[in-house]
Amino acid sequence: MRKLLTDMARTLAPPREDRHGPLPPLMLALTVVTGLVDAVSYLALGRVFVANMTGNVVFLGFALAGAEGLSAPASVVSMAAFLAGALAGGRLANRFTAHRGRLLALATALQTVLVAAAAVVVGLSRDGVSGEVRYALIVLLGLAMGLQNAVARRLGVPDLTTTVLTLTLTGLAADSAPAGGPGPRPGRRILSVLAMFLGALGGAVLLAHAGLLPVLVLAAALLVVVSAVTRRLSAPGVTWAGPGA
Repeated sequence: MRKLLTDMARTLAPPREDRHGPLPPLMLALTVVTGLVDAVSYLALGRVFVANMTGNVVFLGFALAGAEGLSAPASVVSMAAFLAGALAGGRLANRFTAHRGRLLALATALQTVLVAAAAVVVGLSRDGVSGEVRYALIVLLGLAMGLQNAVARRLGVPDLTTTVLTLTLTGLAADSAPAGGPGPRPGRRILSVLAMFLGALGGAVLLAHAGLLPVLVLAAALLVVVSAVTRRLSAPGVTWAGPGA
């Protein structure tokens, strides 16, 4: 238990000598954003994911088999938007590979623009989330999450991918003491799962009681905070921001 709590504390408030600097808590914030956004996509946009591509591949297979309530075009559009966002994220990462802080600050600023644009689309829509509005939201949010996933991959913070939890949960069990493993970073892995859960829970509650717009505004606000904090902490010469830190 002591090891678990220590790992949680070091993830939420990394010591100065941590080679990833302030990235772990910032990545947890992005994981919350993922939960919020996927709550929007699945619950408000008709059983489609914009961050969880494994789910979309499965949904596409179900839809092509004739399962009710699923849309093959929505899954395809979501995957295409995600891939386009990941491509943009990869190009961005290659350009700013020498400074992880600048990379994250710029990437989250771009995400903010995309999520804010989605909020504007919702605010201007008079006919609800259907037809062209639905696909516009899928594209905007898919681009944002593809960008985030590519940048998180390049940042390389262990167990904090911000969008995929399958390997995190597998590692939590397979590397645990009962399995005979070394059990590295159990607290970080639990926090990652908890962040996704809280984002999804908060998104679902807000959707049910306040509507779609507040969820998107909250996601955009979190992205603004991450971008601003990263920019503030990315002073010239900080060791954690270097490539391969």
